Amino acid sequence: MLSTRDIVSIALFAAMTAALGLFPPITLPTGVPITAQSMGVMLAGALIGARRGGLALLLFAVLVAIGLPLLAGGRGGIGIYFGPTAGFVLSWPIAAYVTGWLFDKHRGQPHPGISALYLIIGGIGVVYVIGWAWLAVMNGWDIAKTFTVALPFIPGDLIKVALTVIIARGVKKAIPTL
Repeated sequence: MLSTRDIVSIALFAAMTAALGLFPPITLPTGVPITAQSMGVMLAGALIGARRGGLALLLFAVLVAIGLPLLAGGRGGIGIYFGPTAGFVLSWPIAAYVTGWLFDKHRGQPHPGISALYLIIGGIGVVYVIGWAWLAVMNGWDIAKTFTVALPFIPGDLIKVALTVIIARGVKKAIPTL
């Protein structure tokens, strides 16, 4: 059963992920946009945990599916889930859950390096495995081609990890009961 607090947290982090889509995406020739929205995935897992974080991104994915233009660049609709970039959005609830699970298992506030590791595993690793695998299958790419195409995304994702560590530590310090 979800409490009112759970429902508010889930809605808040779904909305925050949508708001991060307001930053203009940088679309590479592969068709995969570089957006700030994956930072919403990381923040949801790090701040509200596995269950609520996963549900927040599941809510976001459902809202996109029913047509709300919440993805970067104002994209939305069920057609998103039949295209080559669908794996990324589909990975977000799982990535938020895994990230949250790692943070939930840690007693107290993790060291910034441990927090970064958790975010890299859940917020980057899960997204890359699902998103890039989906993209590769849809485009008929082999592993080498997929890896080469993914390289430009790594620096930005590592910046998002660093920002998430700073933000999450500050929020947890200010609101320890979150």
